[in-house]
Amino acid sequence: MSGNKRLIRTAFRTAVFARDSHKCRKCGNRGKLDAHHIIDRNLLPNGGYTPMNGITLCEPCHQLAEVFHSTGTPAEGFAPADLFALIGSDEQRARSAALRLK
Repeated sequence: MSGNKRLIRTAFRTAVFARDSHKCRKCGNRGKLDAHHIIDRNLLPNGGYTPMNGITLCEPCHQLAEVFHSTGTPAEGFAPADLFALIGSDEQRARSAALRLK
């Protein structure tokens, strides 16, 4: 990973974790956390590295959220719309914010 991409990824994780008070937005766990891209980063401009497209999830919840990325069918409660609702965002807001990234 290039130095610039590492900085972008770190800034994304830091912003998402801070907004979500360093706990899983789905279950409240404070264990091992990840900043999950709700819309796959390959499908948004500039990698979708905006907090409007990120949500803090614990490892078990992150695995359930990733089901959608790998199969196109979400686990119950883990559809992109469900996750966006937890952070007060939606796909249009995430897409608009990603376009503004430099």
